[in-house]
Amino acid sequence: MKIVILSSGEYGSRIVNTIASKGFAQYIVGIYEFSDDLPEFLDDISTYIPENLPEADLLISVGLFGDINLVIPEIIYQTGIKSIIVPIHDPKQIPVGLQNEIESMVKNISSEVKIIFPKPFCSLIPNGDEFIDQFAEVFGKPKLEIDADNRINGINVIRGAPCGSTWYIAQKLMGLPIEEAEFESGNKFHNYPCLASMSTDPMVGDTIMHLAGYKTKEAVKRALGFTLKTAIVDSEVCLGGKDCDYLCRAACPNVKAGDETVFVDNDGKAGIDPASCGVCEICIKECPYGVIEIYEEKINIKPDSIK
Repeated sequence: MKIVILSSGEYGSRIVNTIASKGFAQYIVGIYEFSDDLPEFLDDISTYIPENLPEADLLISVGLFGDINLVIPEIIYQTGIKSIIVPIHDPKQIPVGLQNEIESMVKNISSEVKIIFPKPFCSLIPNGDEFIDQFAEVFGKPKLEIDADNRINGINVIRGAPCGSTWYIAQKLMGLPIEEAEFESGNKFHNYPCLASMSTDPMVGDTIMHLAGYKTKEAVKRALGFTLKTAIVDSEVCLGGKDCDYLCRAACPNVKAGDETVFVDNDGKAGIDPASCGVCEICIKECPYGVIEIYEEKINIKPDSIK
């Protein structure tokens, strides 16, 4: 696999360094850095297109804001790249209209091109595309194996956040009592720190940094097989969407980002997946009947089902 990376700013640099240091340096055939103080709107994109572009299989664009992202279709045209990852780490980075424009331009070049916009980058999972899947074997939504008795004896990072936080957190959790791991993973996530935006994304109703944090804690919970804190629905009282149309599900940031954190069971009642629940409490505020509450006792979690 041959990878071309477009990078800008501290966020972009961190992603490039992680990809290179975790075994993918051999696949990178081009890195092109762009200034992080370019105007949001550009009159002439052609002057920013890199020269001497190599043939490649996968394009990763990280940290670019605004119109500079329009170099992507021209790069695809010149290189024949068929797979593109453009992660979103800030709600102002690529507005929906610009995202749709880029996707349309790329599809006009070739209907075979696969372009995705994971929000955040650490939500990436395999999706059936050869080169994106090869990348997502190592980088994307965190997936862990934890060896533990009463304490954590060892952690294997099967797949880690492209920013490198998963490997850092795994190291910091070593030796901790298992009851502390879930919550301490959140602390270490912020200590790293995550560079995703703390501005609320209107598309999901939460910050992208929080979404990334939920993914980290989910990986720990799934690997341990339990959680000690989650939102739960009182199924005996839940009216199953009657006169509310499942407002809890509609408001959940993880659901808006593509997860099944809040679901509808076979009886038509709302349910909450304790593994991916970020305990943001938004669903509690939205439920008009008060049937959701925070439960702070041990709940077992089914074995890891992440791809």
